[in-house]
Amino acid sequence: MAGLICIAQTSEVALVATEALTVLQVKAPTNQRLKVKRWGVFFDGIDGTAEPVQVRLLRQTDAGTLSSVTPVKQVAGSETVQATAGHTATVEPSAGDVIDVAEVHPQTGYEVVISFDMPIEVPGGGWIAIECTAPATVNVRAKIIFEE
Repeated sequence: MAGLICIAQTSEVALVATEALTVLQVKAPTNQRLKVKRWGVFFDGIDGTAEPVQVRLLRQTDAGTLSSVTPVKQVAGSETVQATAGHTATVEPSAGDVIDVAEVHPQTGYEVVISFDMPIEVPGGGWIAIECTAPATVNVRAKIIFEE
């Protein structure tokens, strides 16, 4: 790893009630691991009594079909970001390992900062993703900050 800090993020993604949706997925370059530094989801719900959204961080086993997102560098330099990303799956990827799970109220957000001594690594050519299942329709923005 060269220490290049990057972010992949979505604009608003609409969640349909009770349907699991991969809202953001990052793919590591072939033969190069990624380290997840932080990840988060942010909802725009308006109902104070709404049920929480189930949010899962997954190490998926395939790409599925997603719209493209361009990861960008958070640091200066001439290096090119090698990872690729996608949002809003139209064909859901296979879940694979569940790394983290949270129940998040749809009027709030949730962000995790990963401890430097307990990194979440994504093997070369592998995928890390955020999946949301909302009991009611709501929009979400998602981000994954990673090092390559």
